[in-house]
Amino acid sequence: MSQVSQDIFSSLVGDGAAMRQVKTLIQQVAQTDATVLILGESGTGKELVAQALHDLSERSGRAFVPINCGAIPAELLESELFGHEKGAFTGAITARKGRFEMAEKGSIFLDEIGDMPLPMQVKLLRVLQERTYERVGGNKSFQCDIRVIAATHRNLEDSIEAGEFREDLFYRLNVFPIEMPSLRERPEDIESLLTFLLQKIQDMGRKVPTLTEKALIALQHYPWPGNVRELGNLVERLSILFPGLTVDYEHLPKKYQVPLPDGAQLIKPVKCPEISTPVTSEERGGQGELSLLKRG
Repeated sequence: MSQVSQDIFSSLVGDGAAMRQVKTLIQQVAQTDATVLILGESGTGKELVAQALHDLSERSGRAFVPINCGAIPAELLESELFGHEKGAFTGAITARKGRFEMAEKGSIFLDEIGDMPLPMQVKLLRVLQERTYERVGGNKSFQCDIRVIAATHRNLEDSIEAGEFREDLFYRLNVFPIEMPSLRERPEDIESLLTFLLQKIQDMGRKVPTLTEKALIALQHYPWPGNVRELGNLVERLSILFPGLTVDYEHLPKKYQVPLPDGAQLIKPVKCPEISTPVTSEERGGQGELSLLKRG
């Protein structure tokens, strides 16, 4: 992998088989204009994948424009995506560019696409098919030359069955799917994720804790419903409570003090010289005292 790729992947932390596969897929598709659908639970880092896809593409010098389709009221989403003309609706005192126009020649990231209302799905499908759109309240057509990346935490095939997502839009988006693994599916990456997150705090001039091996093993056995986002919150909490101190199993918040199987050992990623090397099996094991970061 080139130095440029390594720099871009620096936020996609993890050397286990699951993350190596994600990085391989990103490298394979980034240089194309294929539409990518990123799947995965909330908090797994889907926007980091989208950003890496843009940064490794030929559009990297242009804008990367994210929009959370589930966070914007349905009545405002069309204007947010495609812009509006002056007087298009009450409060539209000036014309405004939409996210598609801002992303021209670059990439647009449609986060939580599974939460997009059905009427808006029809309009998005037309844009993806015809590569043209109009601002709300306008009749001028704008040409659309952008890379479309979408993401969702939902099972869109279930949403199709429930009548909540258009099947034709799903197939238009699902050209090249990338599945982001949950944190509980890659416990071997927790050690490197902790190091990365603690280093970010240390870079701000703050003291950080050192976790014992037993504390780390406990975190590797915790199910992480909030994924990497939850891990980040825990690291922040521990850094406030134990600056420059050692954190053992009993110092962890109660819910992270999970029962450990007899002889539980630290799970390590299988070493692999290149992320593109196929991995057919994963042997986990290894032990030894671990100090994530020296006390700040």
